Amino acid sequence: MSDQPSEASRPPEKSEASRAPEKPGSADTPRPPEPPAVAEAADTPAANEPGPSEARTGAPPADTARPSPAPSPAQAYDGRRQPAQAAQQAGQQAGQPGNPWQHGAGAPVAKDDGMTARLRPPPPPLIRPAVLGSVLATALLSGLFLSDGLGVNLLIVAVPAALAAFFAAQAAGRRLRPWTATWAVGGLALLAVPALRDAGWPTFLAVVSAFALGSLALHGSRSWPGVLIGSLGLFDSVVPGIIWGVRGVRARASGSRANWGVTLRTTAVALVLLVVFGTLFASADAAFAELLGSLMPEASVGAGPWRTLLFALGLAGALAAAHAAAAPVRWDGLTVRPGKPRGRAEWALPLIVLNLLFAAFIALQLVVLFGGYDKVRDVTGLSHAEYARQGFWQLLWATLLTLLVIALALRWAPRGGTGDRTLVRSVLGPLCVLTLVVVASALRRMDLYVDEYGLTRLRISVAAMELWLGVVLILILAAGVFGARFLPRAVAVSAAAGVLAFGLISPDGLIAEQNVQRFEDGRSTSIDIDYVKDLSADAVPALDRLPEPERSCALRIVQNDVLHDDTPWYATSWGEARAKEILEKRPVKGDGSDCYRVGREGTRDGYDPDDGYDPY
Repeated sequence: MSDQPSEASRPPEKSEASRAPEKPGSADTPRPPEPPAVAEAADTPAANEPGPSEARTGAPPADTARPSPAPSPAQAYDGRRQPAQAAQQAGQQAGQPGNPWQHGAGAPVAKDDGMTARLRPPPPPLIRPAVLGSVLATALLSGLFLSDGLGVNLLIVAVPAALAAFFAAQAAGRRLRPWTATWAVGGLALLAVPALRDAGWPTFLAVVSAFALGSLALHGSRSWPGVLIGSLGLFDSVVPGIIWGVRGVRARASGSRANWGVTLRTTAVALVLLVVFGTLFASADAAFAELLGSLMPEASVGAGPWRTLLFALGLAGALAAAHAAAAPVRWDGLTVRPGKPRGRAEWALPLIVLNLLFAAFIALQLVVLFGGYDKVRDVTGLSHAEYARQGFWQLLWATLLTLLVIALALRWAPRGGTGDRTLVRSVLGPLCVLTLVVVASALRRMDLYVDEYGLTRLRISVAAMELWLGVVLILILAAGVFGARFLPRAVAVSAAAGVLAFGLISPDGLIAEQNVQRFEDGRSTSIDIDYVKDLSADAVPALDRLPEPERSCALRIVQNDVLHDDTPWYATSWGEARAKEILEKRPVKGDGSDCYRVGREGTRDGYDPDDGYDPY
């Protein structure tokens, strides 16, 4: 029922005996019900104004009810939402659709003014103490642990931030859904890459992907615009989150000063006890002092501004995450209008011609893959590796352009009925299958080139990219059979899984392993010292198998970085710790004078170093 009485059902008139003389404009004068627009605009209702529940049950007027104590600031904050809630129920009774993104009880509803009403959520409820505690823990850990580098400290900081978001979502009435759990677990798993690998490039990809998955977990997007923009949507909650946190702290601090005093006194006493007894135990036992010194972050005056900045960033980030969890922007409200459907012949004929072109190219590739390289060499004069290098990038671009063609074809596809759907599937399905063969051909070319000249960072990166494009094509084929409802989220999951797998396999370690194996098998007369010496500490276990002087030349730079670095435990990766252990047992030899002639005989990586050309 509506919270506002209609003309036919006015509240009963009070009897003459119950009426009391009242001043005009007095706060105790019962006011007529306000229309929904006025109720939404009201900031602070009168203390004795009947709420929505009283209006539904026919409660007596406010001037005959028992006086209630003055509300606290926190209660007044929640009370401001009651008129808007009544207006929402009145609008639903009148036939207007309610807010589909309503999460928390008593949250106001914005006036339906188009795109903003579809995207912007209702304000979140007052920030809870559990959220505040998690936010402060995130800020403190950010200031203490993030100033020395990246490692397991990212996971340490992310845990209280995730708890702040969980508590805020729980207070707003949001439930944990399977896709939300998938995004959250995936984001935390990606943060394990900096803890395991020393290489900076897979760490960067993992951190960026973890941020995107965390943003998707908070916003719950499912459409293409929602997934693409929602992965960056956390930035939109930074300023609202800070304002929400400040208002919540003010409301709770003024309403419960005694509790804040108890909390501060308890914290101060605990800190004093820790400092006093910790100092005594550290001075009494050297092993305990060393353990305590390794666990506690080093504090210095020079690092104060940097730690303060990290504290502020951690505080703002945790508040943004909590605000987005309690009141997420609904990026799924952004819709892309489908294109104008084309006629069957107009739409299908160009794609059929493209399918025939793909089929002709693939037929030639099959001939080459099954032993036709001799004929290719006779015609073109190219070796296996040169033939592979010549076409890989073209096939990569062909795969990307095919995905674009498929997207545009679906936009303008005929949508008249079952026959049109069958036509779309019969034309785009073969195109996806033929493109998968192109992907396989490109990967085969890269494999031949790597087998001839070794693995590099660029080669392994583009091969991983091509492999992921093949996974996307498989997902498109599955969407054509089972429906495209989960396709945007499935593509996002495949990208995150690819980044996680790329980091876990240790690209630098794999590069070093492949090049050392080629050197040990005699497929290469020398190893490219100028390249492998710049790899990260992840490559040390493989490079440690090289004979001298190649081993010392390859590991000299890494040893200087690892053994002379005093990075604390929380900013040290497992790969760096393992490299330090290996180099402490077997340090490099010599002064490096022999390294000027090692690994520089003949050509390097398939090209002459003097010609100034390196394709990858």
